[in-house]
Amino acid sequence: MFPIALAPRYIAFVLCIVLAIAAGYLWSIFPDRIPLAICFAAFTAFSLIGIHDLIQKQHAVLRNYPVIAHMRFILEAIRPEMRQYFFEDETNGLPFSRNMRAVVYQRAKMQLDVLPFGTNYEVYSQGYEWMNHSIAPIPASKEAFRITVGGPDCAKPYSASVFNVSAMSFGSLSANAIRALNGGAKLGGFAHDTGEGGYSPYHRECGGDIIWELGSGYFGARNPDGSFSPEKFAAAAANEQIKMVELKLSQGAKPGHGGVLPGPKVSREISETRGVPMGEDCISPPRHSSFSTPIEMMQFIGEMRRLSGGKPAGFKLCIGHEWEFLAICKAMLETGIYPDFIVVDGKEGGTGAAPLEFIDHIGRPMREGLSFVHNALIGINARDRIKIGAAGKIISGFDVARAMALGADWCNAARGFMFAIGCIQSQSCHTDRCPTGVATQDPLRQKALDVPTKTQRVANFHKATLHALAELTAAAGLEHPNQFTPAHISRRVSPSEVATFADLYPTLSPGELLTGTANPRWAIPWTQAQAQSFRAVA
Repeated sequence: MFPIALAPRYIAFVLCIVLAIAAGYLWSIFPDRIPLAICFAAFTAFSLIGIHDLIQKQHAVLRNYPVIAHMRFILEAIRPEMRQYFFEDETNGLPFSRNMRAVVYQRAKMQLDVLPFGTNYEVYSQGYEWMNHSIAPIPASKEAFRITVGGPDCAKPYSASVFNVSAMSFGSLSANAIRALNGGAKLGGFAHDTGEGGYSPYHRECGGDIIWELGSGYFGARNPDGSFSPEKFAAAAANEQIKMVELKLSQGAKPGHGGVLPGPKVSREISETRGVPMGEDCISPPRHSSFSTPIEMMQFIGEMRRLSGGKPAGFKLCIGHEWEFLAICKAMLETGIYPDFIVVDGKEGGTGAAPLEFIDHIGRPMREGLSFVHNALIGINARDRIKIGAAGKIISGFDVARAMALGADWCNAARGFMFAIGCIQSQSCHTDRCPTGVATQDPLRQKALDVPTKTQRVANFHKATLHALAELTAAAGLEHPNQFTPAHISRRVSPSEVATFADLYPTLSPGELLTGTANPRWAIPWTQAQAQSFRAVA
Protein backbone atom coordinates (compact mmCIF):
# COMPACT_ATOMS: atom_id res chain seq x y z
CA MET A 1 0.00 0.00 0.00
CA PHE A 2 1.06 3.58 -0.61
CA PRO A 3 3.04 4.78 2.46
CA ILE A 4 1.14 7.05 4.81
CA ALA A 5 2.73 9.80 6.87
CA LEU A 6 1.01 11.62 9.69
CA ALA A 7 0.55 14.77 7.63
CA PRO A 8 -2.44 17.14 7.64
CA ARG A 9 -3.56 15.94 4.21
CA TYR A 10 -4.28 12.47 5.65
CA ILE A 11 -6.35 13.72 8.59
CA ALA A 12 -9.72 13.05 6.93
CA PHE A 13 -8.70 9.52 5.99
CA VAL A 14 -7.23 8.69 9.39
CA LEU A 15 -10.25 10.23 11.13
CA CYS A 16 -12.59 8.00 9.10
CA ILE A 17 -10.64 4.91 10.20
CA VAL A 18 -10.65 6.00 13.85
CA LEU A 19 -14.35 6.79 13.79
CA ALA A 20 -15.15 3.51 12.03
CA ILE A 21 -13.27 1.60 14.73
CA ALA A 22 -14.92 3.61 17.50
CA ALA A 23 -18.41 3.19 16.01
CA GLY A 24 -17.83 -0.54 15.52
CA TYR A 25 -16.66 -0.96 19.08
CA LEU A 26 -19.65 0.94 20.50
CA TRP A 27 -22.04 -0.98 18.24
CA SER A 28 -20.64 -4.26 19.56
CA ILE A 29 -21.46 -3.07 23.06
CA PHE A 30 -24.88 -1.62 22.15
CA PRO A 31 -26.04 -3.78 19.20
CA ASP A 32 -29.57 -2.37 19.34
CA ARG A 33 -28.42 1.18 18.59
CA ILE A 34 -29.19 1.68 14.89
CA PRO A 35 -27.39 5.05 14.62
CA LEU A 36 -24.17 3.34 15.70
CA ALA A 37 -24.60 0.76 12.96
CA ILE A 38 -25.17 3.51 10.41
CA CYS A 39 -22.09 5.41 11.60
CA PHE A 40 -20.00 2.25 11.47
CA ALA A 41 -21.14 1.50 7.92
CA ALA A 42 -20.61 5.08 6.74
CA PHE A 43 -17.14 5.53 8.20
CA THR A 44 -16.10 2.07 7.06
CA ALA A 45 -17.19 3.00 3.54
CA PHE A 46 -15.19 6.25 3.70
CA SER A 47 -12.18 4.29 4.97
CA LEU A 48 -12.44 1.86 2.06
CA ILE A 49 -12.70 4.80 -0.33
CA GLY A 50 -9.54 6.22 1.22
CA ILE A 51 -7.70 2.93 0.79
CA HIS A 52 -8.79 2.83 -2.84
CA ASP A 53 -7.60 6.42 -3.29
CA LEU A 54 -4.15 5.45 -2.01
CA ILE A 55 -3.68 2.49 -4.33
CA GLN A 56 -5.32 3.80 -7.53
CA LYS A 57 -3.01 5.44 -10.10
CA GLN A 58 -5.33 7.60 -12.17
CA HIS A 59 -5.55 10.67 -9.92
CA ALA A 60 -2.47 11.89 -8.06
CA VAL A 61 -4.51 14.38 -6.03
CA LEU A 62 -6.55 11.50 -4.56
CA ARG A 63 -3.37 9.62 -3.64
CA ASN A 64 -2.04 12.68 -1.82
CA TYR A 65 -5.40 13.70 -0.31
CA PRO A 66 -7.45 10.51 0.20
CA VAL A 67 -11.17 10.99 0.84
CA ILE A 68 -11.09 14.78 1.14
CA ALA A 69 -10.03 15.35 -2.49
CA HIS A 70 -13.34 13.91 -3.70
CA MET A 71 -14.88 17.26 -2.78
CA ARG A 72 -13.00 18.81 -5.70
CA PHE A 73 -14.42 16.33 -8.20
CA ILE A 74 -17.92 16.73 -6.74
CA LEU A 75 -17.79 20.52 -7.13
CA GLU A 76 -16.50 20.22 -10.70
CA ALA A 77 -19.33 17.84 -11.60
CA ILE A 78 -22.17 19.88 -10.09
CA ARG A 79 -22.79 22.02 -13.15
CA PRO A 80 -21.04 23.48 -16.23
CA GLU A 81 -20.74 26.88 -14.59
CA MET A 82 -18.76 25.36 -11.71
CA ARG A 83 -16.54 23.44 -14.14
CA GLN A 84 -15.95 26.66 -16.01
CA TYR A 85 -14.93 28.37 -12.77
CA PHE A 86 -12.36 25.68 -12.09
CA PHE A 87 -11.01 25.28 -15.59
CA GLU A 88 -10.85 28.57 -17.44
CA ASP A 89 -7.89 30.92 -17.44
CA GLU A 90 -7.87 34.45 -18.71
CA THR A 91 -5.76 36.12 -21.37
CA ASN A 92 -6.50 39.79 -22.05
CA GLY A 93 -9.97 39.33 -20.60
CA LEU A 94 -10.79 36.33 -22.82
CA PRO A 95 -10.52 32.66 -21.90
CA PHE A 96 -8.09 30.34 -23.70
CA SER A 97 -11.08 28.39 -24.95
CA ARG A 98 -13.97 26.71 -23.21
CA ASN A 99 -12.78 24.51 -20.35
CA MET A 100 -9.29 24.29 -21.87
CA ARG A 101 -7.81 22.36 -18.98
CA ALA A 102 -10.71 19.93 -19.12
CA VAL A 103 -10.11 19.46 -22.85
CA VAL A 104 -6.41 18.76 -22.19
CA TYR A 105 -7.40 16.12 -19.62
CA GLN A 106 -9.79 14.54 -22.10
CA ARG A 107 -7.19 14.46 -24.84
CA ALA A 108 -4.55 13.09 -22.48
CA LYS A 109 -6.95 10.29 -21.53
CA MET A 110 -8.00 9.79 -25.19
CA GLN A 111 -11.60 10.61 -24.29
CA LEU A 112 -14.13 12.36 -26.52
CA ASP A 113 -13.23 16.06 -26.48
CA VAL A 114 -16.04 17.61 -28.52
CA LEU A 115 -18.34 20.18 -26.93
CA PRO A 116 -22.05 21.02 -27.29
CA PHE A 117 -23.82 24.24 -28.27
CA GLY A 118 -21.31 26.73 -29.70
CA THR A 119 -18.49 28.96 -28.73
CA ASN A 120 -18.73 30.60 -25.33
CA TYR A 121 -16.68 33.51 -26.66
CA GLU A 122 -18.50 36.74 -27.27
CA VAL A 123 -17.62 36.94 -30.95
CA TYR A 124 -18.35 40.67 -31.18
CA SER A 125 -16.11 41.54 -28.25
CA GLN A 126 -12.83 43.31 -28.86
CA GLY A 127 -9.95 40.86 -28.97
CA TYR A 128 -11.85 37.84 -30.31
CA GLU A 129 -9.71 35.95 -32.85
CA TRP A 130 -10.45 33.29 -35.46
CA MET A 131 -8.91 31.42 -38.38
CA ASN A 132 -10.15 32.03 -41.91
CA HIS A 133 -11.03 28.68 -43.46
CA SER A 134 -11.15 27.61 -47.08
CA ILE A 135 -14.28 26.89 -49.07
CA ALA A 136 -12.26 24.03 -50.58
CA PRO A 137 -10.70 22.20 -47.62
CA ILE A 138 -8.40 19.24 -48.23
CA PRO A 139 -8.05 15.90 -46.41
CA ALA A 140 -6.19 16.18 -43.10
CA SER A 141 -2.62 14.92 -43.11
CA LYS A 142 -2.02 11.56 -41.47
CA GLU A 143 1.69 12.29 -40.97
CA ALA A 144 3.01 14.06 -37.89
CA PHE A 145 4.18 17.56 -38.80
CA ARG A 146 7.95 18.03 -38.46
CA ILE A 147 10.57 20.62 -39.40
CA THR A 148 14.36 20.38 -39.75
CA VAL A 149 16.45 22.58 -37.44
CA GLY A 150 20.03 23.26 -38.46
CA GLY A 151 21.62 25.91 -40.65
CA PRO A 152 24.61 25.67 -43.03
CA ASP A 153 27.09 25.48 -40.12
CA CYS A 154 25.25 22.64 -38.37
CA ALA A 155 26.69 19.15 -38.85
CA LYS A 156 23.83 17.30 -37.15
CA PRO A 157 20.44 18.81 -38.09
CA TYR A 158 17.47 17.71 -36.02
CA SER A 159 14.05 16.74 -37.34
CA ALA A 160 11.76 18.25 -34.72
CA SER A 161 8.06 17.98 -34.10
CA VAL A 162 6.18 21.26 -34.48
CA PHE A 163 4.91 20.77 -30.89
CA ASN A 164 7.30 20.05 -28.01
CA VAL A 165 7.66 20.22 -24.23
CA SER A 166 8.79 23.67 -23.13
CA ALA A 167 11.56 24.39 -20.63
CA MET A 168 10.78 23.17 -17.10
CA SER A 169 13.66 22.29 -14.80
CA PHE A 170 14.24 19.33 -12.55
CA GLY A 171 14.14 21.00 -9.16
CA SER A 172 11.08 23.00 -10.14
CA LEU A 173 9.39 19.77 -11.25
CA SER A 174 9.64 16.47 -9.43
CA ALA A 175 11.67 13.50 -10.63
CA ASN A 176 8.46 11.63 -11.51
CA ALA A 177 7.16 14.60 -13.50
CA ILE A 178 10.40 14.71 -15.51
CA ARG A 179 10.22 10.95 -16.08
CA ALA A 180 6.64 11.20 -17.34
CA LEU A 181 7.34 14.14 -19.65
CA ASN A 182 10.45 12.57 -21.15
CA GLY A 183 8.83 9.16 -21.43
CA GLY A 184 5.93 10.76 -23.27
CA ALA A 185 8.37 12.55 -25.58
CA LYS A 186 10.04 9.22 -26.34
CA LEU A 187 6.71 7.53 -26.96
CA GLY A 188 5.36 10.34 -29.14
CA GLY A 189 8.53 11.27 -31.02
CA PHE A 190 8.90 14.86 -29.87
CA ALA A 191 11.44 16.89 -27.88
CA HIS A 192 11.71 17.77 -24.20
CA ASP A 193 13.48 20.98 -23.15
CA THR A 194 15.37 20.52 -19.87
CA GLY A 195 14.98 24.07 -18.60
CA GLU A 196 18.02 25.71 -17.03
CA GLY A 197 18.12 23.24 -14.11
CA GLY A 198 20.37 20.87 -16.03
CA TYR A 199 20.32 17.50 -17.77
CA SER A 200 19.31 15.23 -14.91
CA PRO A 201 19.36 11.42 -14.51
CA TYR A 202 15.57 11.53 -14.81
CA HIS A 203 15.85 13.05 -18.28
CA ARG A 204 18.18 10.21 -19.24
CA GLU A 205 16.04 7.31 -17.97
CA CYS A 206 13.46 7.18 -20.76
CA GLY A 207 15.60 8.29 -23.69
CA GLY A 208 13.29 10.95 -25.12
CA ASP A 209 14.86 13.62 -27.34
CA ILE A 210 16.41 16.42 -25.29
CA ILE A 211 16.94 20.11 -25.91
CA TRP A 212 19.55 21.06 -23.32
CA GLU A 213 18.99 24.58 -22.04
CA LEU A 214 22.03 26.36 -20.62
CA GLY A 215 21.19 29.28 -18.36
CA SER A 216 23.33 31.88 -16.63
CA GLY A 217 24.16 29.40 -13.84
CA TYR A 218 25.66 26.99 -16.42
CA PHE A 219 24.20 24.08 -14.45
CA GLY A 220 25.73 20.81 -15.51
CA ALA A 221 28.56 22.64 -17.28
CA ARG A 222 30.11 24.88 -14.65
CA ASN A 223 33.34 25.29 -12.76
CA PRO A 224 33.31 25.52 -8.94
CA ASP A 225 33.31 29.34 -9.19
CA GLY A 226 30.15 29.28 -11.33
CA SER A 227 31.86 30.04 -14.64
CA PHE A 228 31.24 28.05 -17.82
CA SER A 229 33.23 24.83 -18.24
CA PRO A 230 33.78 23.92 -21.91
CA GLU A 231 35.04 20.45 -20.91
CA LYS A 232 31.97 19.57 -18.87
CA PHE A 233 29.65 20.98 -21.53
CA ALA A 234 31.31 18.96 -24.29
CA ALA A 235 31.18 15.76 -22.22
CA ALA A 236 27.46 16.12 -21.52
CA ALA A 237 26.49 17.42 -24.98
CA ALA A 238 28.12 14.38 -26.60
CA ASN A 239 25.21 12.25 -25.37
CA GLU A 240 23.16 11.17 -28.37
CA GLN A 241 19.94 11.86 -26.48
CA ILE A 242 20.71 15.58 -26.61
CA LYS A 243 19.56 16.81 -30.02
CA MET A 244 19.96 20.60 -29.65
CA VAL A 245 21.69 23.01 -27.24
CA GLU A 246 19.97 26.24 -26.22
CA LEU A 247 21.41 29.31 -24.53
CA LYS A 248 18.84 30.92 -22.23
CA LEU A 249 19.06 34.70 -22.11
CA SER A 250 15.72 35.23 -20.38
CA GLN A 251 12.35 33.63 -19.77
CA GLY A 252 9.02 35.27 -20.35
CA ALA A 253 7.67 35.02 -16.82
CA LYS A 254 10.56 36.95 -15.24
CA PRO A 255 12.94 38.39 -17.86
CA GLY A 256 15.93 40.24 -16.41
CA HIS A 257 15.48 38.53 -13.04
CA GLY A 258 17.81 35.94 -11.55
CA GLY A 259 16.85 33.30 -9.07
CA VAL A 260 17.92 31.59 -5.87
CA LEU A 261 17.23 28.03 -4.81
CA PRO A 262 17.71 28.16 -1.00
CA GLY A 263 20.39 25.90 0.43
CA PRO A 264 17.99 23.62 2.36
CA LYS A 265 16.31 22.72 -0.95
CA VAL A 266 19.59 21.85 -2.69
CA SER A 267 19.38 18.09 -2.22
CA ARG A 268 22.01 15.55 -3.22
CA GLU A 269 20.22 14.93 -6.53
CA ILE A 270 20.01 18.62 -7.40
CA SER A 271 23.62 19.12 -6.30
CA GLU A 272 24.82 16.37 -8.64
CA THR A 273 22.64 17.50 -11.54
CA ARG A 274 23.49 21.18 -11.35
CA GLY A 275 27.08 20.85 -10.19
CA VAL A 276 26.58 23.03 -7.12
CA PRO A 277 27.48 22.38 -3.45
CA MET A 278 24.83 20.52 -1.52
CA GLY A 279 23.09 22.59 1.15
CA GLU A 280 24.29 25.95 -0.21
CA ASP A 281 22.22 28.58 -2.01
CA CYS A 282 22.07 27.88 -5.76
CA ILE A 283 22.30 31.17 -7.64
CA SER A 284 21.04 31.88 -11.16
CA PRO A 285 22.47 35.33 -12.00
CA PRO A 286 20.31 37.73 -14.02
CA ARG A 287 22.93 37.82 -16.81
CA HIS A 288 25.67 35.64 -18.28
CA SER A 289 29.30 35.90 -17.23
CA SER A 290 30.74 34.28 -20.39
CA PHE A 291 29.98 37.20 -22.69
CA SER A 292 29.13 40.88 -22.39
CA THR A 293 28.61 42.03 -25.99
CA PRO A 294 26.51 40.80 -28.93
CA ILE A 295 29.67 39.76 -30.79
CA GLU A 296 30.91 37.73 -27.80
CA MET A 297 27.47 36.16 -27.50
CA MET A 298 27.54 34.95 -31.11
CA GLN A 299 31.04 33.59 -30.59
CA PHE A 300 29.79 31.73 -27.51
CA ILE A 301 26.92 30.19 -29.50
CA GLY A 302 29.38 29.16 -32.18
CA GLU A 303 31.47 27.52 -29.47
CA MET A 304 28.42 25.70 -28.11
CA ARG A 305 27.81 24.27 -31.57
CA ARG A 306 31.44 23.20 -31.92
CA LEU A 307 31.65 21.64 -28.45
CA SER A 308 28.41 19.72 -29.03
CA GLY A 309 29.83 18.11 -32.15
CA GLY A 310 27.88 20.23 -34.59
CA LYS A 311 24.40 19.93 -33.09
CA PRO A 312 21.93 22.79 -33.64
CA ALA A 313 22.77 25.66 -31.28
CA GLY A 314 20.52 28.61 -30.57
CA PHE A 315 19.18 30.85 -27.86
CA LYS A 316 15.94 31.67 -26.05
CA LEU A 317 14.77 35.08 -24.92
CA CYS A 318 11.82 37.29 -24.14
CA ILE A 319 12.07 40.46 -26.21
CA GLY A 320 12.69 43.63 -24.27
CA HIS A 321 14.64 46.56 -25.78
CA GLU A 322 14.34 46.25 -29.54
CA TRP A 323 17.82 47.62 -30.20
CA GLU A 324 19.34 44.78 -28.16
CA PHE A 325 17.96 42.08 -30.42
CA LEU A 326 18.88 44.15 -33.48
CA ALA A 327 22.40 44.44 -32.01
CA ILE A 328 22.50 40.63 -31.99
CA CYS A 329 21.42 40.69 -35.63
CA LYS A 330 24.26 43.09 -36.44
CA ALA A 331 26.66 40.77 -34.58
CA MET A 332 25.49 37.88 -36.78
CA LEU A 333 26.32 39.92 -39.86
CA GLU A 334 29.68 41.09 -38.53
CA THR A 335 30.92 37.72 -37.26
CA GLY A 336 29.29 35.49 -39.85
CA ILE A 337 28.11 33.30 -36.95
CA TYR A 338 24.39 32.55 -37.01
CA PRO A 339 22.35 30.53 -34.52
CA ASP A 340 20.47 27.56 -35.89
CA PHE A 341 17.35 28.57 -34.00
CA ILE A 342 15.84 31.22 -31.75
CA VAL A 343 13.07 30.51 -29.24
CA VAL A 344 10.85 33.50 -28.48
CA ASP A 345 9.30 33.27 -25.02
CA GLY A 346 6.32 35.47 -24.20
CA LYS A 347 5.80 37.34 -20.97
CA GLU A 348 2.55 35.41 -20.55
CA GLY A 349 4.59 32.27 -19.93
CA GLY A 350 4.37 30.63 -16.52
CA THR A 351 6.84 29.98 -13.73
CA GLY A 352 6.94 28.38 -10.32
CA ALA A 353 7.81 31.64 -8.57
CA ALA A 354 8.40 35.25 -9.61
CA PRO A 355 7.73 38.74 -8.21
CA LEU A 356 4.28 40.10 -9.03
CA GLU A 357 5.66 43.07 -10.94
CA PHE A 358 7.68 40.81 -13.25
CA ILE A 359 4.79 38.43 -13.86
CA ASP A 360 2.40 41.25 -14.72
CA HIS A 361 4.43 43.99 -16.34
CA ILE A 362 7.92 42.99 -17.52
CA GLY A 363 8.66 41.63 -20.99
CA ARG A 364 6.93 41.55 -24.34
CA PRO A 365 3.99 39.22 -25.05
CA MET A 366 4.80 36.28 -27.28
CA ARG A 367 2.96 37.40 -30.42
CA GLU A 368 4.59 40.82 -30.51
CA GLY A 369 8.01 39.35 -29.74
CA LEU A 370 7.60 36.57 -32.30
CA SER A 371 6.54 38.96 -35.07
CA PHE A 372 9.45 41.26 -34.24
CA VAL A 373 12.07 38.49 -34.36
CA HIS A 374 10.59 37.01 -37.53
CA ASN A 375 10.68 40.38 -39.30
CA ALA A 376 14.13 41.33 -38.02
CA LEU A 377 15.56 38.13 -39.50
CA ILE A 378 13.77 38.82 -42.79
CA GLY A 379 15.20 42.33 -42.72
CA ILE A 380 18.79 41.02 -42.57
CA ASN A 381 18.23 38.16 -45.06
CA ALA A 382 18.76 35.51 -42.36
CA ARG A 383 15.26 34.09 -41.98
CA ASP A 384 15.84 31.11 -44.25
CA ARG A 385 18.78 29.80 -42.22
CA ILE A 386 17.37 30.34 -38.71
CA LYS A 387 14.34 28.48 -37.35
CA ILE A 388 12.07 30.12 -34.77
CA GLY A 389 10.34 28.44 -31.85
CA ALA A 390 7.59 30.11 -29.83
CA ALA A 391 6.40 29.64 -26.25
CA GLY A 392 3.82 31.36 -24.08
CA LYS A 393 0.41 29.91 -23.15
CA ILE A 394 0.32 27.61 -26.17
CA ILE A 395 -2.03 24.70 -25.51
CA SER A 396 -4.41 24.04 -28.39
CA GLY A 397 -3.99 23.35 -32.08
CA PHE A 398 -5.32 26.85 -32.79
CA ASP A 399 -2.62 28.33 -30.53
CA VAL A 400 0.01 26.54 -32.62
CA ALA A 401 -1.56 27.64 -35.93
CA ARG A 402 -1.78 31.25 -34.76
CA ALA A 403 1.88 31.30 -33.70
CA MET A 404 3.00 29.73 -36.96
CA ALA A 405 1.01 32.35 -38.88
CA LEU A 406 3.18 34.98 -37.16
CA GLY A 407 6.43 33.27 -38.11
CA ALA A 408 7.04 30.36 -35.74
CA ASP A 409 8.45 27.14 -37.18
CA TRP A 410 7.53 25.16 -34.08
CA CYS A 411 5.90 25.72 -30.69
CA ASN A 412 6.74 24.71 -27.13
CA ALA A 413 4.15 24.17 -24.41
CA ALA A 414 4.61 23.90 -20.66
CA ARG A 415 1.24 24.17 -18.90
CA GLY A 416 -0.56 21.94 -21.42
CA PHE A 417 1.84 19.09 -20.76
CA MET A 418 1.66 19.84 -17.02
CA PHE A 419 -2.12 19.48 -17.22
CA ALA A 420 -1.57 16.16 -18.99
CA ILE A 421 0.47 14.82 -16.05
CA GLY A 422 -2.10 16.00 -13.53
CA CYS A 423 -1.45 19.65 -12.66
CA ILE A 424 -4.60 21.29 -11.30
CA GLN A 425 -3.10 24.80 -11.02
CA SER A 426 -3.25 24.86 -7.25
CA GLN A 427 -0.60 27.62 -7.44
CA SER A 428 1.48 26.01 -4.70
CA CYS A 429 4.56 25.38 -6.87
CA HIS A 430 6.77 27.59 -4.68
CA THR A 431 5.68 25.95 -1.42
CA ASP A 432 6.89 22.39 -2.19
CA ARG A 433 3.37 21.18 -1.37
CA CYS A 434 2.04 20.46 -4.85
CA PRO A 435 -1.08 18.31 -4.33
CA THR A 436 -0.47 16.22 -7.47
CA GLY A 437 3.27 15.56 -7.14
CA VAL A 438 4.15 17.60 -10.24
CA ALA A 439 6.04 20.57 -8.77
CA THR A 440 7.55 19.27 -5.54
CA GLN A 441 10.67 17.59 -4.23
CA ASP A 442 8.73 15.94 -1.39
CA PRO A 443 9.39 12.20 -1.95
CA LEU A 444 6.00 11.16 -0.62
CA ARG A 445 4.00 13.69 -2.61
CA GLN A 446 5.71 12.94 -5.91
CA LYS A 447 5.17 9.19 -5.51
CA ALA A 448 1.49 9.89 -6.06
CA LEU A 449 2.32 10.72 -9.70
CA ASP A 450 2.25 7.35 -11.46
CA VAL A 451 4.88 7.55 -14.19
CA PRO A 452 3.58 4.90 -16.65
CA THR A 453 0.05 6.33 -16.59
CA LYS A 454 1.19 9.94 -17.04
CA THR A 455 3.75 8.99 -19.69
CA GLN A 456 0.97 7.67 -21.88
CA ARG A 457 -1.13 10.76 -21.22
CA VAL A 458 1.71 13.06 -22.31
CA ALA A 459 2.01 11.15 -25.59
CA ASN A 460 -1.79 11.15 -26.00
CA PHE A 461 -2.05 14.91 -25.50
CA HIS A 462 0.69 15.54 -28.06
CA LYS A 463 -0.94 13.22 -30.59
CA ALA A 464 -4.41 14.68 -30.09
CA THR A 465 -3.15 18.26 -30.37
CA LEU A 466 -1.32 17.51 -33.61
CA HIS A 467 -4.46 15.83 -34.89
CA ALA A 468 -6.44 19.00 -34.11
CA LEU A 469 -3.72 21.06 -35.83
CA ALA A 470 -3.92 18.79 -38.89
CA GLU A 471 -7.69 19.33 -39.09
CA LEU A 472 -7.28 23.11 -38.80
CA THR A 473 -4.58 23.08 -41.47
CA ALA A 474 -6.78 21.05 -43.80
CA ALA A 475 -9.77 23.33 -43.12
CA ALA A 476 -7.63 26.25 -44.31
CA GLY A 477 -6.80 24.33 -47.50
CA LEU A 478 -3.14 23.92 -46.53
CA GLU A 479 -0.86 20.88 -46.47
CA HIS A 480 1.47 21.92 -43.62
CA PRO A 481 1.00 24.44 -40.80
CA ASN A 482 4.15 26.29 -41.91
CA GLN A 483 1.98 27.55 -44.79
CA PHE A 484 -0.13 29.65 -42.42
CA THR A 485 0.35 33.38 -43.00
CA PRO A 486 -0.85 36.43 -41.06
CA ALA A 487 -3.76 36.73 -43.49
CA HIS A 488 -5.20 33.45 -42.19
CA ILE A 489 -5.94 34.90 -38.71
CA SER A 490 -8.39 37.72 -37.99
CA ARG A 491 -9.03 39.74 -34.88
CA ARG A 492 -11.92 41.95 -33.86
CA VAL A 493 -10.40 45.28 -32.90
CA SER A 494 -13.74 46.92 -32.03
CA PRO A 495 -17.41 45.87 -32.09
CA SER A 496 -17.60 47.04 -35.73
CA GLU A 497 -14.03 46.57 -37.02
CA VAL A 498 -12.00 43.51 -37.96
CA ALA A 499 -8.35 43.29 -38.98
CA THR A 500 -6.22 40.38 -40.12
CA PHE A 501 -2.84 39.70 -38.58
CA ALA A 502 -1.40 40.95 -41.90
CA ASP A 503 -2.85 44.37 -40.98
CA LEU A 504 -1.82 44.19 -37.32
CA TYR A 505 1.66 42.73 -37.85
CA PRO A 506 3.06 44.15 -41.13
CA THR A 507 6.00 42.30 -42.65
CA LEU A 508 9.38 43.71 -43.70
CA SER A 509 10.73 43.07 -47.18
CA PRO A 510 13.77 40.74 -47.48
CA GLY A 511 16.95 42.70 -46.75
CA GLU A 512 15.05 45.89 -45.91
CA LEU A 513 17.16 46.64 -42.84
CA LEU A 514 20.36 46.22 -44.85
CA THR A 515 19.32 48.48 -47.71
CA GLY A 516 17.79 51.07 -45.39
CA THR A 517 14.17 51.29 -44.33
CA ALA A 518 12.04 54.40 -44.31
CA ASN A 519 9.83 52.92 -41.60
CA PRO A 520 10.68 54.74 -38.33
CA ARG A 521 9.26 51.77 -36.43
CA TRP A 522 12.38 49.88 -37.57
CA ALA A 523 14.82 52.60 -38.61
CA ILE A 524 15.15 54.11 -35.13
CA PRO A 525 16.02 50.92 -33.15
CA TRP A 526 18.20 49.70 -36.07
CA THR A 527 20.22 52.93 -35.86
CA GLN A 528 20.47 52.58 -32.07
CA ALA A 529 21.81 49.00 -32.29
CA GLN A 530 25.53 48.22 -32.30
CA ALA A 531 27.26 44.84 -32.52
CA GLN A 532 29.91 45.89 -29.99
CA SER A 533 27.48 46.56 -27.12
CA PHE A 534 23.98 45.82 -25.86
CA ARG A 535 23.64 49.51 -25.03
CA ALA A 536 21.88 51.81 -27.45
CA VAL A 537 23.90 54.29 -29.48
CA ALA A 538 23.43 57.68 -27.87
